[in-house]
Amino acid sequence: MKPDTCTAMRRLIAQIRAAIPFEDPRSRACTGACDGCSRKLLDFLEGELDDWERRLAAGESPNLGEVSRLARTSRKVYGVLERNGLV
Repeated sequence: MKPDTCTAMRRLIAQIRAAIPFEDPRSRACTGACDGCSRKLLDFLEGELDDWERRLAAGESPNLGEVSRLARTSRKVYGVLERNGLV
């Protein structure tokens, strides 16, 4: 049986937080030579995760499109971090 969208979103958020180095000081430093700004992308993604955690705590249920959108955004951010040598 597939999980409901709230459970799926919580699991996705946990996976993202485990896979992406939000607390790594190297990811917050600007070296000038990068393929996308890691710092800005991490700030954006962390804001999205915090927002969804707040919304889930308030009882809001995401739809499947919102879960997919967050997953897609996270994959893109991860790709940039990978190209920049941070993961």
